[in-house]
Amino acid sequence: MNKIQIEGTYFDAEDFISNQMPLFFTKNSIHKKLFLFLKDWFSPEETISLYTSGSTGKPKEIVVRKSHMLQSAAMTCRFFNLNKNDKALLCLSTDYIAGKMMIVRAIYSGMNLYPVEVSGHPLLSFDSTAISFDFAALIPLQAYNSLSTTIERSRLSMIKNIIIGGGSIDRDLEESLKDFPNSIYSTYGMTETLSHIGLRKINGDDASLYYKPLASVDLKLSNDKTLIINAPHISDHILTTNDIAEIKSDGSFKILGRIDNIINTGGIKVQIEEVEQQLRPHLRSNFAITSIPHSKLGEAIVLLVEPFDQQYNFDEIIKEAFNTKPQYNQPICFFTVSKIPLTDSGKKDRKAIKELALRSYNEYKSEL
Repeated sequence: MNKIQIEGTYFDAEDFISNQMPLFFTKNSIHKKLFLFLKDWFSPEETISLYTSGSTGKPKEIVVRKSHMLQSAAMTCRFFNLNKNDKALLCLSTDYIAGKMMIVRAIYSGMNLYPVEVSGHPLLSFDSTAISFDFAALIPLQAYNSLSTTIERSRLSMIKNIIIGGGSIDRDLEESLKDFPNSIYSTYGMTETLSHIGLRKINGDDASLYYKPLASVDLKLSNDKTLIINAPHISDHILTTNDIAEIKSDGSFKILGRIDNIINTGGIKVQIEEVEQQLRPHLRSNFAITSIPHSKLGEAIVLLVEPFDQQYNFDEIIKEAFNTKPQYNQPICFFTVSKIPLTDSGKKDRKAIKELALRSYNEYKSEL
């Protein structure tokens, strides 16, 4: 636990104690950030500071035990049977828990870690004929982009085990990955749970719509149907989440949406994620559902969509997407925006999206 293997070279804890950065870590920004995290990790302190993703507000700082991070790493490494000298791709930002935990997993298991610059196309950064990766973690955007070219698609299929997290996986992406020969999982977790506490296979014969909790993770629902997580080996506290869930008798669970992503329109509570799922097959560009104030309804559902090479027919899209759904689930209007706001970790920034919708609406009113 006092060393790490990076690109075939071993570094001991002593390499990170001094203030002088070894030449190896001066290559680029990802190596420099890797050094700074390892310097923090191998310090005598028993805790480390993390920041939440900020998808529903300002990122907040939390302090966690390094021993808990190692326990989280152990769960993942045991599940995927990750061992010494297995090769792992680090292509996520080390500013957030997902990237940090990739490093801790390498420390725990002895895996050989290969860091690449964080980008939407991480699989262009290495020669897959020279490096056969056993494990990688991606965000949905990276997985989606990796399907866009033949070489990236081939490299994606050659990674033995892939976990995709940091945001929901839409049906199109899941459909595109279902016949891949490797093992691909969607993850459920958050900064407070030190990465994922549940995994869902999305390809192969054992694909499922439900997450399976990892070992020693106990789940139940609150009175509001939000998920409560009890995992004493990775957290000192029982965590009540904002995620509305369904739990089956075998312990597997499904996330239905966030309680703070509910729009109360005319006294009817509508889940944002359900509306987005309904619209997803009918929109080719990035989009988001949010709400604006409404004098009669209280809140009105609106659609924000990025430009596309063909003009959208809003009425036709609504008709196709909601032909079997009640009218209260439908957006009453849409606004074309240059970019759907995202957090630094790639999630939809719901607060910024709502503010953008209100600005777009006010600009529209001023032009009338």
